[in-house]
Amino acid sequence: MKEKIYSVSEINAYIKSILDHEPLLRNVQVMGEISNFKRYSSGHCYFSLKDGTSVLKAVMFHKQAMYLSFEPQNGDKAVAVGRIGVFERDGNYQLYTDILLCQGEGELMLAFEKLKKKLGQEGLFDEERKKAIPKYIETIGIITSADGAAVRDIIRVVRQCSESIKMLLYPVKVQGDGAAAEIAEAIGFFNSHKLADILIIGRGGGSIEDLWAFNEEITVRAVAASEIPVISAVGHETDFTLSDFAADKRAVTPTHAAQLAVVNMDILKRKLNELQQRAKNLLTDQIERAELKLDNITHSWVLQNPKRLFEGSILRLDSTCKDLMAHADGRLQKEGHKFELIATKLDNLSPLAVLARGFTITETDNQRVTSVKQVRLGQKLKTTLVDGKIISVVQSTER
Repeated sequence: MKEKIYSVSEINAYIKSILDHEPLLRNVQVMGEISNFKRYSSGHCYFSLKDGTSVLKAVMFHKQAMYLSFEPQNGDKAVAVGRIGVFERDGNYQLYTDILLCQGEGELMLAFEKLKKKLGQEGLFDEERKKAIPKYIETIGIITSADGAAVRDIIRVVRQCSESIKMLLYPVKVQGDGAAAEIAEAIGFFNSHKLADILIIGRGGGSIEDLWAFNEEITVRAVAASEIPVISAVGHETDFTLSDFAADKRAVTPTHAAQLAVVNMDILKRKLNELQQRAKNLLTDQIERAELKLDNITHSWVLQNPKRLFEGSILRLDSTCKDLMAHADGRLQKEGHKFELIATKLDNLSPLAVLARGFTITETDNQRVTSVKQVRLGQKLKTTLVDGKIISVVQSTER
């Protein structure tokens, strides 16, 4: 079987795909000595990292190089964070650098990542545990240096938005020995005395060493444990601290923190005026429609001639009465005819009718006489005829 022959491009592409899919090389930290450092007019930086036996080529593009915290010099000990990849055209592999830190900063970055992983596994950075920032507040607790620009920026922005919101400053050290303990103590003080609706902790920008107090475990745990919602405003937009991850909200600057904490009263008043106008327009519209409806009802035929409202009922009543009268007349005629028949029968059976035909009724001692045996000589008799009675005395009897 004939073996396939690969082109140079195919081999370089294959090696690149292997490196691109290797997890270890996607986010790697490399420590070494900087050599051959050169920054081009495009802003891209090319250099090498070396140790006693090996050299690794590296590149840092303009977008990442903008945020360098120092100007690298040949011979500087540094830590580079990035990914290993292949430049296919030349067949060279190199470190594509996202972050470049001098050696001291590199050691802090390692400590940063280690503590971040530990606290993250404990759930201190979970979104589910973060509290909502109150929309309307009365008091802001500020934890920062009394002499820094951060507190002045916060006060200025809050006063631009509202004259009524109170601000309580708990001055603390924001860098150096003891700074982390002071920040944690201030957070605990505000919580134990329930002095504020929201807390802003922070300072202006600086190096990783300057911001380290906000990366220490005691500070991060205090931020996470605060019952009062916390806005973290440490450094500038590109600066991140562990306190940012633990806080309920991160602001890119102290100024931004104040904007997040306070509703602009001008905007609120404008919105209130808009709502009032909408309510007024809505009420006016409802009144106008009610007046139109009332006018229509007032001029309706029901009120103009209310008798018409009952015309249908009156016609139905008249028709029903006629039907009842007709039914009653028919019933009376039928019952009258039946009565006449019964009266005729009764009349035929009446003793008076019999008397009218010439018959009589004879009684003695209130008993009807039906036999000569019932009477005796000299006994008084009462004979009833159709037109009266005859009183007589028995003189004799014949059988």
